[in-house]
Amino acid sequence: MSRETNCDYSALLRTPLTEALGCRYPIVQTAMGWVADANMVIATTRAGGFGFLAGATIEPQLLEAEIRRVIDATGGGNFGLNFHMFQENAAQCVDLAIQYRLRAVSYGRGPDKKTIARFKQAGVLCIPTVGALKHAVKAVELGADMITIQGGEGGGHTGGVPTTILLPQVLDAVKVPVIAAGGYSTGRGLAAALAAGAAGIAMGTRFLMTTDAPTPQLTLQRYLDVSDPQQIRVTTAVDGMRHRMIDNPFIRRLEAAGPVGRLAIALKSAWQWKTQTGMSVGHMLGVLRQALREDAGAVSQTVMSANQPVLLQRSMVEGLPDEGILPSGQVAAAIGELQSCEQVIHGIAAEAEDCLARLYARLETPAPAVSEAA
Repeated sequence: MSRETNCDYSALLRTPLTEALGCRYPIVQTAMGWVADANMVIATTRAGGFGFLAGATIEPQLLEAEIRRVIDATGGGNFGLNFHMFQENAAQCVDLAIQYRLRAVSYGRGPDKKTIARFKQAGVLCIPTVGALKHAVKAVELGADMITIQGGEGGGHTGGVPTTILLPQVLDAVKVPVIAAGGYSTGRGLAAALAAGAAGIAMGTRFLMTTDAPTPQLTLQRYLDVSDPQQIRVTTAVDGMRHRMIDNPFIRRLEAAGPVGRLAIALKSAWQWKTQTGMSVGHMLGVLRQALREDAGAVSQTVMSANQPVLLQRSMVEGLPDEGILPSGQVAAAIGELQSCEQVIHGIAAEAEDCLARLYARLETPAPAVSEAA
């Protein structure tokens, strides 16, 4: 094959990801809770990317209808479904992905070998997201078809290893295609990931900050207002795990409180939204008795972890960014305007093609002669 063919723009972005997922560009839209709905996945698919529907935050009775909406609007099941095995309707997610023969599923805490075998038999690709090398190796052992690695720059629950370190580690350790996530929002980033050996990039924050996102304007403005990446920081105050999000009064209140104070905040929030959380007077008294017998800090983390979907809903659905949590990658500080999914995907693809074309063009240019030292 000639270099001219190698440098053809349509070929520059053809990777194992585009071949396997059937999308035009190696750009994946991740399944952000309360954000990655049918409309966003439809917009992503039509623009040539690959979108994941956020099955973890779609009500079970609405999930099948959302899947059908995407299929009807895009002409097929060329998109993915994200879910967690610990959610109550995990079995429903598995069954629907297989029934509609979706192209892929993504997950964090993944299914066992038996469930993965069911996906494989149905032709549904398994693409887990990991934040550490050992988890990538284990996921492949269980049968993952691809791996998405998320560096510590990424939003939400995240590991502590930067993408620039984690990506080469995983590329050296596994034989399946690797998708890079954490810190990507530009074509330069896509070109860099492909040059390093990745099959593509996955982005959450960049898609959240689009005109196709269902996120309320007040919350979106909070993301746009961030100019310093250090304002998008890691906290363990919500559930004891590393969680990258935009700093806000709710997080500062949690971090400043002691174990008993955190328990009070957790119970207050659960009681405030008792319809969604199921908190009752009896339940609250039971939690207090447990805290007296055990560790108040650990109990508060358990309660807050259970509250987490509601905390996310407060900011992402109800438009109250100071009363909930704002998961975000540090890349939000580099995004100054809202564009459509189409504009984002096409802009990234065009910039990446230009970067890679210039890189290949260097092969056609003779290296300058190096004069001998006198």
